[in-house]
Amino acid sequence: MASTATERPRSKRFLPPSKGVVEPYSPSRRLLRRVGVLGVAMLVVFAVLVLRLWALQVLSGSKYVDQAQANSFRTVRVDAPRGQIVDRNGLPLVMNVQATAIELWPADLPKVYAKRYGELRELARVSRVPLYEIAAGIKARREANDLVTPVTVREAASEPMIDYLYEHATQFPGVTTWRTFIRHYPYHSLASQVLGYVGQISQPQLRQLAKQGYAPGDVIGQAGVESEYDSYLRGVDGSARLHHDALGRPRGGLETTTLAKQGNNVRLTIDLQLQQAAEKALQYGIKLAQANKKWAARAGAIVAMDPTDGSILAMASAPSYDPSVYAGHVTAKELAAAGLTETTAEAKNYPSLDRAISGTYPPGSTFKPVTAIAAMQEHMLSPYAYLPCTPTFSSPEDRSHRTFHNWDPNVDQAMDLPTALAYSCDTYFYRVGNNFYELPSDRGQPLQKWAATLGFGSTTGVDVGPEASGLLPTTPWKHRRYTPATDPGHWEVDRLWKPGDSIELAVGQGDLLVTPLQMTRLYAALANGGNLVTPHVLDDVETANGARVPVPALPAPKHVGIDPAALRVVDQGLWDATHLSFGTSYSVFSKFPVSIVGKTGTAQKVVSLPGYIGLQNQSWWCGYGPYDSPKLVVCALIENGGYGGDAAAPAAAQVFAAYFHVKVHIAGPIHSD
Repeated sequence: MASTATERPRSKRFLPPSKGVVEPYSPSRRLLRRVGVLGVAMLVVFAVLVLRLWALQVLSGSKYVDQAQANSFRTVRVDAPRGQIVDRNGLPLVMNVQATAIELWPADLPKVYAKRYGELRELARVSRVPLYEIAAGIKARREANDLVTPVTVREAASEPMIDYLYEHATQFPGVTTWRTFIRHYPYHSLASQVLGYVGQISQPQLRQLAKQGYAPGDVIGQAGVESEYDSYLRGVDGSARLHHDALGRPRGGLETTTLAKQGNNVRLTIDLQLQQAAEKALQYGIKLAQANKKWAARAGAIVAMDPTDGSILAMASAPSYDPSVYAGHVTAKELAAAGLTETTAEAKNYPSLDRAISGTYPPGSTFKPVTAIAAMQEHMLSPYAYLPCTPTFSSPEDRSHRTFHNWDPNVDQAMDLPTALAYSCDTYFYRVGNNFYELPSDRGQPLQKWAATLGFGSTTGVDVGPEASGLLPTTPWKHRRYTPATDPGHWEVDRLWKPGDSIELAVGQGDLLVTPLQMTRLYAALANGGNLVTPHVLDDVETANGARVPVPALPAPKHVGIDPAALRVVDQGLWDATHLSFGTSYSVFSKFPVSIVGKTGTAQKVVSLPGYIGLQNQSWWCGYGPYDSPKLVVCALIENGGYGGDAAAPAAAQVFAAYFHVKVHIAGPIHSD
């Protein structure tokens, strides 16, 4: 029988839902799109990285290999040798010698303090350089923000030092050795103040010279010719590559990339043989003074000059020093022993002082030709009229009634000007000085005017220094010198120009101060007809191949307007002083094979000595020869040496003898001012 029941609808679910079971999450189409975009982006980034890696390794691989190798090389400056300093005949006075320097690169030191300190301490022991000096060099580089310039630990290291550093290279990261040059002075202390010395550039110097191409670590001239002509002497540094490992240790030698160019040679007007003779003569004069019981005579200066153009053929100053103390590693102990520090200079009598150009002294009677010229030029003195030469003189205008004495109290006679110069009569020139004082105020001070015209009170312009200008006293100077602030209680009297001021100035005493070079220049003008020359030591500058380098021209000699007749009178007086029996240097020069003319001088100066402060006589002699055609001017000063004829004149004679290749014959006892 057929069923008639209704059929149930079919369910769309595979399984019926169960209680407690969560239905799985079904993502939306929007989320699926985001996931797709992110996946594509990741695939793109990955592809870019793969392409970049392929480019670095394949396309640019050789380039970066070269750069990696370059990072193991350090650029090293190769110092250029300085030029030589030679005398007028080409004989070397200063040259170079090769040395091995020890350098430290601060950036390569260990970063751990204990290791860094240990290395520096060991380096100080090996190099024999105090640790504080090495530390100071590192500090200076740090303060200058200069991390690429090495610190020179020692400029000239010994072979055992170099061998030890090489054998223990692993213990000294950042330490290198390299070839360099140091200055050599074959004649030691000869002309040391003229030649000067070199040293590493200081920070103040670097700030001043940086625009001229100077760099940290440069060695430059610090004094004398080395300093004045440093721009010619210093060469052009080269460069090299130094292969090193990651610790900064050298791996192989230097590879030159740019050749260094040697500096130019500087030729001086100095004559080596005459310089040697001048320095020996200076010591001879000092010994003569000491033999005359002038125990304070320990120093002096001698200048020898060509009167036609101012070329300095010799310039000696004593005491001296050996500039090699500054070559290589400079130690405070060695400088102190040489008297080149503030604490030891006085005890050694200031050996670095060039007394020829920086020492100032009253000139005494060597100044009398200036007084004679001024008096004749101002028509105040007839050269062949007679004035009394008496034992004493007092100025009628002097309210203090001061008495001035002649150096020889036994002379009482009238003299003309040439005789007064030859005999060096003080009272004759006292009278001339008093005549200058008596001039009306509208005439000014003509003695000072002519002294200034002849170069006193100002520098000579010599090309090595520092140079002193000396002191030429005038009324304006006294007003500046004595003020209520500087001279309380006495300034109103002390600032007055008194008769004694003119009287003392006339004989080269009082407040007048000059240098030996100024006096040499004066006598050169007397020898060449009244032309004031510019003293100089530079002859020329030459390349290593001998080609001349242009240098600035010197000022031409300046004619100062002295009447030739007045010059002839002075010339006659200087001839009488060396050739007539009453001349103050007759005993020294009367039998000299060449006719020499000149003037002695004995100048009193207040000096301070151990246990003594008082007046000491400065011994002077200045002159020239041959008389008919002067070729050489010589001026000698012996500090505290007594009379001019006793010490300075014999010393000057030794220089003339060396120049003219003759011998000195002293004719009997010396009677001199």
